[in-house]
Amino acid sequence: MRAELYHRSVVAVLILLLTVPVLATLLYSLSEHWGATILPDDLSLSWYLQLWQDSAFLAAFGRSLAVCLGTLLLATLIIVPAVFVVFYRFPGLDKLMNALILIPFAVPPVVTSVGLLNIYADGPLNITGTPWILVGCYFTIALPFMYRSLANSLASINVRDLMDAAHLLGASTPVAFLRVILPNLRKGLMASLFLAFSFLLGDFVFANLLAGSHYETLQVYLYNMRQTSGHFTSAIVMSYFLFTLFLTWLTARFSK
Repeated sequence: MRAELYHRSVVAVLILLLTVPVLATLLYSLSEHWGATILPDDLSLSWYLQLWQDSAFLAAFGRSLAVCLGTLLLATLIIVPAVFVVFYRFPGLDKLMNALILIPFAVPPVVTSVGLLNIYADGPLNITGTPWILVGCYFTIALPFMYRSLANSLASINVRDLMDAAHLLGASTPVAFLRVILPNLRKGLMASLFLAFSFLLGDFVFANLLAGSHYETLQVYLYNMRQTSGHFTSAIVMSYFLFTLFLTWLTARFSK
């Protein structure tokens, strides 16, 4: 009984620590004025109306969605067949791939950005300040999420036996992959896509250093608006948080 009470208390304190800052930000974004009083003077949706009527915010949000969706489309077209080839043809390469996918997390983002700027700032392939450099950079960030999730899905099924059975039934390797293997990867693929999308949407370092105001994304827009009203920036943060919460719900739904 005491152990159960202790566990419930720990969970309650943890939930309190996580929810209080979010609720405070939400309340601040809904308040017209909040001076020396404990609670705000009055509540309204004026900051949210002002935010969602701001063309700069809508453009930045659209750019973030375009870069993230383009990155995930490219990653799906490349990583899904690559993981299948590793598990079906070269299973010994899985250990090497597990080491390689850690490189994006081993190198600090600032160091990576400086290296990319030195390569692509001059010369025939000058793509700094464009969405293309963000797509290429974000691809390396999405790689660990997608590869590990797809690898776990493939490890739970016998790929070689399924492919051999499909071949005996007359299917070619591409057809067997599309109609037998790919449906078994659907849940893992969807979960990895939503997780990677949530992570990429919140990136600031790469977006600010590689593109900046030339291609203003959501996080760069939030940084540029830091000198405005705190109520307005709180509305931006809460809008981003609610959108990410919706993606998390979708991830949990597709992971079942």
